[in-house]
Amino acid sequence: MKFHMPVKVYCEHDCVKTYSDEWTSLGRKALIVTGRSSAKNGALADVTDSLNAHQISYCIFDHTEENPSIEMVMQVRDMGIRENVDFVIGIGGGSPMDAAKAIALMIYHKDKDADYLYQQGDSTALPIVEVPTTCGTGSEVTPISVLTIHAKRTKSSIPHRIFPQYALVDGKYLASAPKKILVNTSVDSLGHLIESYINLGASPFSRMISEYGMALWKDVKPALLSDHVTDEDRDRMMLTSTLAGMAITHAGTTLPHGLSYFLTYEMHIPHGQAVGYFQPGYVAAAAPETQAKVLELIGCKDIAEFTTLIHTLLGPLEIAPDMVDTAIKGIMANERKLKPVPYEVTEETLRKFFEMAM
Repeated sequence: MKFHMPVKVYCEHDCVKTYSDEWTSLGRKALIVTGRSSAKNGALADVTDSLNAHQISYCIFDHTEENPSIEMVMQVRDMGIRENVDFVIGIGGGSPMDAAKAIALMIYHKDKDADYLYQQGDSTALPIVEVPTTCGTGSEVTPISVLTIHAKRTKSSIPHRIFPQYALVDGKYLASAPKKILVNTSVDSLGHLIESYINLGASPFSRMISEYGMALWKDVKPALLSDHVTDEDRDRMMLTSTLAGMAITHAGTTLPHGLSYFLTYEMHIPHGQAVGYFQPGYVAAAAPETQAKVLELIGCKDIAEFTTLIHTLLGPLEIAPDMVDTAIKGIMANERKLKPVPYEVTEETLRKFFEMAM
């Protein structure tokens, strides 16, 4: 049994500027990997103001695609090499933060081609700072980088484990997020907590984090179901996401995440929403005592109430029968997602997942 969390985490308002003496010392020129929303929520300005204050040069890539591809990673890698950067800052949701890790790896290994992303080997990367602006991925504290593989029409995490040096977590960056983003990403964090809890790879340490995270998620549930979200709610959402990232770092994700990749690639359903659809089915198939504990922690009296909650937040899943068959066939061949599941998984098990989602 072990617990390993090498990321230095600051979780408080204005932490980007407050601790800028520390994280700006990682290098002399930064590559900022982000999307357009970071300019609206204030995160990009906080980062660039801090870099300017410490006379650290930087360049910005702000066209990160949703579900970043291998091709995009290599494009930005080449930019980083041209600019002679020596550390990388990811600002945004899971897409920029996951991409930042892969880019930092490939800049360090500048003699390698794109195949190296999915090869075993040296995982040394440039130093990384992550600034989350959504409340679902937890990528700021994980070594995981999930990329889109167009050749295989799916998403998959790279085998390299790349921990950031710093995670700067500030709930204020959620203030401008649309309600749908808050819901989808919060449901993603719930998926991380549940899948890391109902998991053969879980330990007393990781379960402790998962339980605390699910209790926090219960507290923000009323805000997700209403149009009134307070600063305290946003702080809790962000903390929940970071805790969920710590949990999956140690136990990983399972069937719902594996199935979600099909929905995201083939149906363009946002990741958190796709993950959420399969949570009731995943919990329903667990041992009765485990099921009862999870439902208690998230504040649902039974599976029916949990299923209704997910449908209320996300709407029902609409999917053709042949696509269900394809998704099930794919996940039954995915040993990595099947292995940590603590119960027998059959095609019938997975069909019930879809039935409960629809």
